[in-house]
Order: sequence, then structure tokens, then C-alpha cells
Amino acid sequence: MKSDISSRAHIELLVNTFYKKVQNDNVIAHFFNDVAQVNWETHLPKMYDFWESILLNQHNYKGNPMPIHIDLNKKSPLNKEHFERWLQLFNSTLDELFEGEKTELAKTRALSIATVMQIKVHSTTKN
Repeated sequence: MKSDISSRAHIELLVNTFYKKVQNDNVIAHFFNDVAQVNWETHLPKMYDFWESILLNQHNYKGNPMPIHIDLNKKSPLNKEHFERWLQLFNSTLDELFEGEKTELAKTRALSIATVMQIKVHSTTKN
């Protein structure tokens, strides 16, 4: 039986495993590797803080990811397929590593984040 997400170490495992998949994915890797040219040394700790805040109520994430994604969309359009792939990779990573209430919460929050992000990114490009 797999454990549920209950520590910073679990969050780091989730984020690291997920972004390894993202960096090699034929649908969305180019956004991270080529368009945004993500600095993983700075990005990953932000993602640890982000998910730890959401799942473990640590409130250590500071920032607003929307402007970054809106700018990214201007450089290379983010479409439904990209958000769906991000979500698929995230959920499959969760399923590989964990199970339980926090794991299900992570899936729910990821769906919410992807949905809101997609709506906001596309509403700004129409204006």
C-alpha cells in the first residue's frame, strides 16, 4: 500500500518526479525547455513551496503564477491539449507514488488550477 502525501519530502518527490516527465514530454516539454527556458534550480523550490502550501497548509509560497503563464501564452499559445497533458502527467505521477486523502486533494486542486489558468490565459489574449 502506498502512503499519502504528508511531508515536505513527499512534496519534493512528487514535484521532482513530475517535472522529470514534463521535461521529456513530446506535448509540453518545449514550453518549459525552449519557450520559458526554466531555471530548474529556482523553479523546483518554488513548486515545493506552492504544493506544500496547498496540501499541507504551510503558507510558504509567495508569488502569482498568472502573469508568467499569460506571458508564456503570448510567446507560444497554450491550448486545451497542453493543459490536459499537464494534468494527465500530474495525476499519473500522483497515482504512481501516493494514495489517500491528500493525494485526491492534489488531483482536485490541480484540475482547478489548470481550469482557472486556461480561462485566464485565454481571456487575456482575446482582449
